[in-house]
Amino acid sequence: MTETKAKKRSKTPLLLVLVFVLPVILAKLALDNDWFNRGATNRGELINPTLDFNLILQESSVPAVDPKWHVLFVLPEQCEQKCENALYSLNQIWIALGKESDRMSPMVISTPNSDSSKVGELMTHETILLLKTDDNNVKKVFKDVATDGIFLADTLGNIMLRYPTNEEKQQAVMQSRDILADLRKLLKLSRIG
Repeated sequence: MTETKAKKRSKTPLLLVLVFVLPVILAKLALDNDWFNRGATNRGELINPTLDFNLILQESSVPAVDPKWHVLFVLPEQCEQKCENALYSLNQIWIALGKESDRMSPMVISTPNSDSSKVGELMTHETILLLKTDDNNVKKVFKDVATDGIFLADTLGNIMLRYPTNEEKQQAVMQSRDILADLRKLLKLSRIG
């Protein structure tokens, strides 16, 4: 009987080591050797470090409102097909949010060089908010990031995701779905906005 107890006692520390240490070692090996796909779930291009959108908000004539998520687009000098598709996407994303649409604000940033005919149309648009600012503010905010895309900003004014604009309508619709998926995920996780 004592021999059986001695064998059990000698196996116990070995089992404890296997149960507690082996998973840690396997996890470390999996991380070091990239044995799995990383957990990136966003569909847009992550902007790191984030860009501060508050400079444009402060300079614009938009009255202060409750914090909201923002889907942004910088209006170019000539609004061609990519621009048209981006403006269409902004409106469709807002509509697709349904009851959550009050938590998001689609915005177009215009400068004195932006397409004046589109600026006129956007001034009367019901859902898309037009922010007028100068080129210097846009350059300060976007720094080294190209402005030819659709951007997602959080409730604190941090621009964190960028989505490319597309020439073809079908690709633009698919891109809108990606923006919508990321936005829904963020709205679900956020209590603000």
